[in-house]
Amino acid sequence: MRIEPRARLLMGLVSTLLCAGQGIRQSASAQVADSVAAIRAATAPTIDGRLDEHEWAEAARLTDFREVSPDEGAEPTESTEVLLLYDDDALYIGARLADSRPDEITARILRQGESLESDDYFAVILDPFLDRRNGYLFRVNANSVREEALFKETTRTDFDWDGIWLAKAGRDARGWVAEIAIPFKTLPFDPNSDTWGTNFTRHVARRQETIGWVSHNRAQDPSSSGVVSGLTGMQQGIGLDLVPSMSLRRSRVAGGGPDDSEVEPSLDLFYRITPALTGALTINTDFSATEVDDRQVNLTRFSLVFPEKRDFFLQDADIFEFGRLASPVGRANPLIENGRPFFSRRIGLSPLSQPVDLDAGAKLTGRIGQWNVGALAVRQDAYVGVDATDLFVGRAALNVLDESSVGMIVTSGDPISNAENTLLGADFRYLNTRLPNGRTLQAEAWLQQSDTPGLDGDDRAFGFGVSMPNTNRFRGGIRYKELEQNFNPALGFLNRPGIRDYKVELLYTHRPRDAYWRTLVGGVEFERIDGLDGGLQTERLEVRAFQLQSHTGDAIALDYNGNREGLLAPFEVSEGIVIPPGVYSFADFHLRTNTGSQRKLVGRFAYRIGEFFEGDREEIVSGLTWRPSPHFGLDLQYEWNNISLPQGDFTTRLARVGVDWVLSATLSWVNLLQYDNVSNLLGVNSRLHWIPEAGREIFLVFNQNLTDENERRSFRTLTSDTTVKLSYTFRF
Repeated sequence: MRIEPRARLLMGLVSTLLCAGQGIRQSASAQVADSVAAIRAATAPTIDGRLDEHEWAEAARLTDFREVSPDEGAEPTESTEVLLLYDDDALYIGARLADSRPDEITARILRQGESLESDDYFAVILDPFLDRRNGYLFRVNANSVREEALFKETTRTDFDWDGIWLAKAGRDARGWVAEIAIPFKTLPFDPNSDTWGTNFTRHVARRQETIGWVSHNRAQDPSSSGVVSGLTGMQQGIGLDLVPSMSLRRSRVAGGGPDDSEVEPSLDLFYRITPALTGALTINTDFSATEVDDRQVNLTRFSLVFPEKRDFFLQDADIFEFGRLASPVGRANPLIENGRPFFSRRIGLSPLSQPVDLDAGAKLTGRIGQWNVGALAVRQDAYVGVDATDLFVGRAALNVLDESSVGMIVTSGDPISNAENTLLGADFRYLNTRLPNGRTLQAEAWLQQSDTPGLDGDDRAFGFGVSMPNTNRFRGGIRYKELEQNFNPALGFLNRPGIRDYKVELLYTHRPRDAYWRTLVGGVEFERIDGLDGGLQTERLEVRAFQLQSHTGDAIALDYNGNREGLLAPFEVSEGIVIPPGVYSFADFHLRTNTGSQRKLVGRFAYRIGEFFEGDREEIVSGLTWRPSPHFGLDLQYEWNNISLPQGDFTTRLARVGVDWVLSATLSWVNLLQYDNVSNLLGVNSRLHWIPEAGREIFLVFNQNLTDENERRSFRTLTSDTTVKLSYTFRF
């Protein structure tokens, strides 16, 4: 790989950050975390949500909980007690969650797999390697609904990850109780260490109050946890999980063709080579029960990004993260993701987002000493115009300093063409959550080079950034990335090469005391993207005039957005409406408001008005969620854009209707209808889902796509399919 001045500058930055980290390492390590000694149980407690088993009387006991938010460190409004036990097979956590108003406990979510953010919940954070970088989140609400997540890059959570564990909750006149069992077969860990990073969280939804054991900067993650010591003799059996599944699918294509019926067996195998290293194998992989994507209307020249939802790729997905080139939770941003070397959604999907069969896949992920390692190999089946393809990703990162890492990544193969492609990259990720006055500092630097036949030279990319993601007073940062014209991460995400991308952000958070409004945020963001061959591509100035949130979760915000777009080629923004090349300046105002998500009736509304290129734009985004009981939910969303340009006028509409019937915490029927007038397609997705217990599932899924070719609401079926899928996990 050629080393030029800019690359030397990048390497110098890495060295500087490493030296700076060494200088502050002692003060970070010197801090003593809250700790508790684990108690080994003679017999396992029954997980029934009652805490009346005699085993709990001998458990380790924690009562020193404080507010995390809104007033970090303050005395919480409700008392919390956590009990800890373990045996050879599992870690057991019991929680007594006192509530002075038990009839006001928020427990509207009854469907497994749905977010618990709007409910009262109790959560456990585990960092089995005590590396302050990686970890797992397990949480449960008062309806015994479970939700789990992976921590990525220390502070981000990925709730699409699935793990096998048990939880049961119960209510009484004193509040509610949660009992949790997390099998050691579910988690990797270091058998030579008896100490895990551990934390506990409680959320009281009606007050928007978070209560925790240990926190920093109003956050709880692996970097800010206590420790549980004395964990010895844990067993994972032989460490083998076999997950056979069977799918029966019947599909139909409009036009009078014959129905297509097929039976598809598949097998997933997971084996703990060591307690810290897992091998996975998938054969004839089936993703038929995966949730459908939320549709998006694109008014830009560049492709959008959609999250990964397939279980095989989500397992240990945190190991493959690189250079912090990933969007914040819930905010998929293609400008941030642009240049990402590995993005698993590139595998098993055609350029038109049609599923492509995977014959087999193998994965090796885990920890070896201070190294985090991952390797992924997939055999993708042939499809129209593309031969069967072997794809590979390798990732290794070494833990350095107290909370940082340095690593490399390599990819091989192109899932959407017959061309060869390889990529090599290196990155350094710095994190320090122990600065004075509760501050956090993070920084990153990365370098990549791709190799594609026919694209010679100009095939590198590099970037760096420094930020202080604080939740009180000033926060902000700077970011720079450069992607050369021939840079081609065929297994990654790239929506605009040949650019320099600069971003600066400065925000201020004020937290009034004893006031209805809990937080007030204001500030500015500036981003500019230039072509490497000269000329402006995009410039954006966002002024956050105010963003207010109340103590009940109600919020209102007003932004001003100033934009400049440089078009080097004609841009067809809508069918038949083409904006000619040139530099355009335009601005708009954006007002957003929503009510607290814990309510039975939740409303969301946003209004944008202003200019769009040489014309005008008016946008309305609205939503309404109604949950009269945990057994029924109705979600309505509507997005409307009205664009007026000298070249012509057009209107975009996107509507979603979600209807959930939830019979119990193990059985649900979820329905989603989506329509947009850009594709003129109405999509219907209906999923009946039964989970008799964790790791055992039955799906009945119906999908239908209908077209409204003449826009007269006379829909005609294009495709439909019905799938029954059974999956069963055998653990040894």
